[in-house]
This record gives sequence, C-alpha cells and structure tokens, in this order.
Amino acid sequence: MASRIAAASLRARLTRPDGELALLDVREEGVFSRGHLLTASSLPLSRLEIRVDALVPRRNTAIVVCDGGEGLAERAAERLESFGYTDVSILDGGIEAMVAEGSVLFEGVYVPSKAFGEFVEHRYDTPRITAAELAKLRDAGTDMVILDSRPLREYRRMNIPDGVSVPGAELVHRIHDIAPSPDTLVVVNCAGRTRSIIGAQSLINAGTPNRVVALENGTMGWNLAGFQCEHGQERRPPTMTEDGKAWGREAAARVAARFGVRKVDWATVERWRGESDKRTLYVFDVRLPEDYEAGHRPGTRSAQGGQLVQSTDSYIGTRGSRVVLVDDDGVRATMSASWLIQMGWEDVYVLDEGLGTGPLETGPEPVTVLGLDGKRPAMVSVDELAAMLEAGKATVVDLSTSREHKSKHIPGAWFAIRSRFASSLPRLDIADTLVLTSPDGALAQVAAAEAEACVQAPVKVLDGGTAAWLAAGRPKESGLERMLDSRDDIYLLPYEHETEVEKAMKAYLSWETALVPQVEEDGSASFHYFPTEGSQTSR
Repeated sequence: MASRIAAASLRARLTRPDGELALLDVREEGVFSRGHLLTASSLPLSRLEIRVDALVPRRNTAIVVCDGGEGLAERAAERLESFGYTDVSILDGGIEAMVAEGSVLFEGVYVPSKAFGEFVEHRYDTPRITAAELAKLRDAGTDMVILDSRPLREYRRMNIPDGVSVPGAELVHRIHDIAPSPDTLVVVNCAGRTRSIIGAQSLINAGTPNRVVALENGTMGWNLAGFQCEHGQERRPPTMTEDGKAWGREAAARVAARFGVRKVDWATVERWRGESDKRTLYVFDVRLPEDYEAGHRPGTRSAQGGQLVQSTDSYIGTRGSRVVLVDDDGVRATMSASWLIQMGWEDVYVLDEGLGTGPLETGPEPVTVLGLDGKRPAMVSVDELAAMLEAGKATVVDLSTSREHKSKHIPGAWFAIRSRFASSLPRLDIADTLVLTSPDGALAQVAAAEAEACVQAPVKVLDGGTAAWLAAGRPKESGLERMLDSRDDIYLLPYEHETEVEKAMKAYLSWETALVPQVEEDGSASFHYFPTEGSQTSR
C-alpha cells in the first residue's frame, strides 16, 4: 500500500532537490490547469496506462501522486503499484496542503517552459517586433523571412501571411539556406510568446549574422491587432545545401562551448540503460517526426526539439534524471540541450555518434500500454459494430479527448471520461451492448473492466478503435452533442473557446508575462543565465 508524504516534506524535496523524484498530478488536464504545483506533470488517471511508462520509465523511481482531494491520487497509487512501481507516495492533504507550506499554485499548462521563455526574453533582452510593425514592413516590401517555429500541424491551422514552417529546433539547422543574405530580416513567430522568444534567441545564440526578432505575442498578437492569418498552408524550407549544413554544425559548436553541452557515446548510453534500477534515462530523437519514422536509433523516443523545450514536463516526468538527445549531425540536439541546461536540467547530453552506422528502426514511436497483461476484453470488428448500430443494438462511448471527439467521432457516439464512469455510464440508455472506442483502441481495452462494473449490459471494445473505423471508410461526425462529462479533460487553448476568443487571447498573454515573479515566489525551479558580450539589443 502506498505511503503518504506530508506537504512540508514534499516542499523541502522540491526546493532542495536531491536525487530523483516524479511528481504526478492525476486530475484531468482541464482541472489541473486551474491550479497545480509548478513541477508537477499532468498525468490524468483516465489515461494513466497509456502514458506513465514513457513519462516515468523506471519502476523504482520515487513517485509522489497528488490531486485536489478528490480521491484520485489513491486510485492512481493503487494502479501504479499494480504495474510494478515500488516507491509510490500520496501527497497528504492534496495540493492545498502545499499552499499552506509556501508553494504557489499555477494556472495553465507547461508552466515551467512558459515561465522560462519569459525569463529568457527578460534576461537576454530578446529583440521583438509588434504585429503593426511587421505589417508595415511587409507592405513596404522589406527583405525578410517569417519563420513559424511551431510543429507543422499547428502551422497548418493558422499562420502569419508569407510565413514558412520551421519548427524550433530546425531554425539553426536551416537558417543559412533560408536566409543566405545577412541583410535579410528574420522574424520568428509562434501562437503566443514562448516559441517565438526561444526560436529567435536560438538564432542569436548561434551567431546568425542577420537581424533576428521575435514577433511579439505571435499569431494571437497578429489577430488582436486586426490582421488576418492564413490557413492550410504548406510552406517548408528549401532543401539543405552542404554549405547550410556546415554553417549549422559550426554554429552548434559555438553554442555547445558557451552553454557547456556535453557529448556521450552510444556505449555509455547502453551502459546507462543497464543502470535502470538506479537512475532514470530518457533518450529523445529531436528531429522532425517524419525524420524519426524514416529511421531512428533503437529505443529512442520522438520529441521534436522545440516541443521538448516548450513542454518539458510532458516528456520528462522524473526530476534528477539523465537526458540524452539524438539527431543526425548534432545541430538540433545541441540547440535543444542548451535550452534544457538553462532551464536547470543538469544531466543533459548529446549523442556524439548521431544515428551511427548500425541498423535503424523505422515507423512511429511505439506506445507501451500497461494493465492489459495479455488479456483482451470482448472485441467487436468495424463491420460488426456497423451492423449493430444499423440494427439499433449498440451504444458507443468514445474515450478520445474532447478535442478529438469534437473533431471527429463515430456517428451517435457519446463522450465520456473514464475516471468518472461510476457517475456517467449509469445515466446511459444502452441499446443492448455498450461498445467502447478510443483513438487506437488501447485505452478502451484497459477501461473495459471498469465499464463492466458500472452497467448491466454487455461491454465490448472496437478492435483498432476509431482509427480502424475511419480507415474502413465508415462515416464520421463532429461536434459535442452527446456529452456524459464536462469538457474539462483538456486545457482549452484561446482560439478553442466558443465565445469571447479575443478576451481569452488577451488573458492568455497576460498570464504568460506574469509567470516569472510567480516562479520566483514558489522557489522550486532554477533557471540559469549565461551572460555574453556583444548580444543583440531590443528595439
């Protein structure tokens, strides 16, 4: 049975780190975003089995599970212990007990990374430009490039006119070929602030000869200034040249020397893997997902460098762990490592041998699902479910996120949050059989037994999940018409609000700029500043 840890003891461990610790908040992400501890990773109980192995891979890691006093932590601790985690504690009194000990509760998500972005802008005086100034430069035909540092899927959703998709870690890797003339102005943007700031400062730290600026407040600032974004664009950087690759390597070497980026060989990484009973090791391939899928080192995880820095707490659940970053030539790995070091991560390394000469694995990152133990619940195929629905003999419950459910789901499916089955499923008028689905079917499988305990009807799982349904060309629908639970399973981004989107954008930007003093007050994070001579200054 899991032990309990007093708030005062946890507070001491967070403010004076010694050894490894994973702090997991098991409330739904939307609830988490209303107030959580700074260094806690969001790991909702409803998705624990499909995420915890990647977030906390070592089974004897010291884990503290917390919630808001709803009883979720107890359920999560019992489940973790059943999966073989041996050092699990429950925060006594929940997060409010930590407030009494001096901790600050933070709104939003990815707070350590967001606060770090604001720290970087303040300490390095990262140059910036307003939306109105950028619009004037565009109208004047200024020689410039606008580089969107978000992942391609976010860029496709909306982008600054003329903007090119260059995700964060790709900027230094590709800038020489994108802007070969030093006279070209380089503008870096994201949706808000963090990736604009980090992207622009990356280019400056690398010694880019161009004038580099961050677009203040990103696409949100552009919209709030009354300008329109583009949608559905596919602009990508030009094919890299040998000169461009060489410039990137030289720039990365300068960054490594300044920030103390260390290298490690694969033999050492393998030795560290063998020490999994003592230390946690994360090995991330920081290239683009398509590069990773084309060929990657065995056992590495995909984590685009810009996203790793932007949302570190969603990738690295264990403080005090070792982190090794991998790419093909060291540029993206070095830039990403330099930022993790400045964020306060101490044992960060770049793999010296890149992809090496041995055989590579292909395909997307595999997901380890705990709790199945080789057992499968009663399954139903796509064709069988289609026939059952046509005959009125099935009710479908979708365990996707509400964001995914709103975008597309099986016609007639209900949205539900697994951790709340006891209150939601009994309200359903089930047509003969309850069929669970999730994006790939894995979450539905681990949830089947819980569903069976809450209803009288037979419970089955759609084989292959909603992805299999769509791949078979079956119909889909969108919207939020059938909701068994409130939409607090996710943190709603400003543009996802149904009303008052501009108000939400303004609130978000104000929240970001206010984070640094809150982090200083809390005292459980330590960002590092590396002064340099000859830095560019703001406008």
